[in-house]
Amino acid sequence: MACDEPAALSGILMRQNSSSAISLDFQPDADYRFVEALEDRYKCAYCHLVLRNPHQTGCGHRFCQQCILSLRELNAVPTCPVDKETIKMHEVFQDNCCKREVLNLHVFCKNIPNCNSKVMLGQYQEHLQQCLFESVPCTNDGCCDQILRKDLEEHLSRHCKYREEMCQYCNKYVLLVNIKNHEKNDCPDYPVPCLHNCSQIILKKETEKHHAVCPEVEVDCPYKQYGCLVKVKRGKLDEHENGALREHILQILDKNSQLEEQITDLYKSLECKEIKIQQLAEAIKKCEKEFRQFTQLLGKNSNLMVSTQALASHLDKSARLESQVKQLIQMASQQQSKLDLQPLFDMIENVKQKIALMETYDQRLVVLEGQSSKHDLQINIHKAQLNKNEARFKLLEGTCYNGKLIWKITDYQMKKKEAVEGRVLSIFSQPFYTSRCGYRLCARAYLNGDGSGKGTHVSLYFVVMRGEFDSLLLWPFKQKVTLMLLDQSGKKNHIVEVFRADPNSSSFKRPDGEMNIASGCPRFVPHAVLENTKNTYIRDDTLFLKVVVDLTDLEEL
Repeated sequence: MACDEPAALSGILMRQNSSSAISLDFQPDADYRFVEALEDRYKCAYCHLVLRNPHQTGCGHRFCQQCILSLRELNAVPTCPVDKETIKMHEVFQDNCCKREVLNLHVFCKNIPNCNSKVMLGQYQEHLQQCLFESVPCTNDGCCDQILRKDLEEHLSRHCKYREEMCQYCNKYVLLVNIKNHEKNDCPDYPVPCLHNCSQIILKKETEKHHAVCPEVEVDCPYKQYGCLVKVKRGKLDEHENGALREHILQILDKNSQLEEQITDLYKSLECKEIKIQQLAEAIKKCEKEFRQFTQLLGKNSNLMVSTQALASHLDKSARLESQVKQLIQMASQQQSKLDLQPLFDMIENVKQKIALMETYDQRLVVLEGQSSKHDLQINIHKAQLNKNEARFKLLEGTCYNGKLIWKITDYQMKKKEAVEGRVLSIFSQPFYTSRCGYRLCARAYLNGDGSGKGTHVSLYFVVMRGEFDSLLLWPFKQKVTLMLLDQSGKKNHIVEVFRADPNSSSFKRPDGEMNIASGCPRFVPHAVLENTKNTYIRDDTLFLKVVVDLTDLEEL
């Protein structure tokens, strides 16, 4: 009886549970956080956790169903761990009232602080099935990611590598993780470069169609049947035909000669056959004559046996001759059919027409080449004039007529290196004017210095140039000139040098040549100051120079 008691106890408890209308709606091993502190009466006297399917003993203490079974398995005579009273199994019953109270206790969602919900313990699992902050597996096959329920839709539509995306080429839906492989291997509308390097991009499904017209595919010369065995790219086929025109004509003529020789040989063979046929016909006539003579002899001769043998012999000979004649007639018919030369003559005539057409094309090509050379010469003349006009327009667009010049010098390091190496010692600015009909001026810079500033300074000079209205202006040039290196930081820490034109200097007289000798500052700014990274005179390898002419007391024309 003792050994059957646990099974009996288990059966009693199971029957009690099955009769209950309340089901277990929470996981027993979860770490629940109760809204209010859990009272001792809702805790198991054995495991001290919240009661799961509570049962009450005769001594009045409550245990989880599994804990009651565990106590019985550990001890043959189980005792209550609270009051040490013997637990009588027949007094144990399921406490449905306590179970309802336990299931009505409020707990925090395990996803706190993201989820602030407070739910009854009995509805906890139901809440987790709807909680937006519960971690759930991705529903796409092959994806092992765990995502918050609130982010699941976005994950499925934007982030999951196993979602289906439409191929941008063929509009079929393919798993994102496989889309690159699909495009390269399976997509018929995927653009691929031509296999023959013709620089064209084609759809994969049209590869064969493109192959039939690709200019880079090697093809046989159209005159292969005449002996030209050259293989050439389709795009250069016309060039080959034009370049090998003479060779093609010679090959066609050679082929024509061969055909004429074949025709001559066939005629000779036919004549021989006709002579042989005539000889056989004469032999047949001779045999018929002999046969008639033997027939006459047969009527006169009494020796029937001899006549019969002679007759049989002549009949056999006649039959053989008749067979040979039929064979010769058949051979003559075959030779006649072979000698149906009309297609051959048509072919020769066609070749002659092609040769004549090619000769015409050759003459036209010579004329067109001459015309093309004339057109190229005219185009080059027009291009030169356009370039000249464009340069003039650019110069006019950047020209100032207010006595001020802003000179932007780019690629400073490269131009300075050219100056150091002696390749380009100085550079000139674009011209500027004191007015529309005023003095024509420019600036000249030595980036590696000039004179006393060579190798240590940038030298900046002012230049008077020959202008269109010099005969109307007052000479010598007497105005005050300001040279400036502009600060690009916006703080206006410009480097400034000012001088007034010396009327006795040849630099300011009326120019005899294109421009006068430059005058200015050989030690305008030291390299150490200009190239110091703490200063902002150079930015992006570019510096700005400014020249200002004082227009005071300067009369305009």
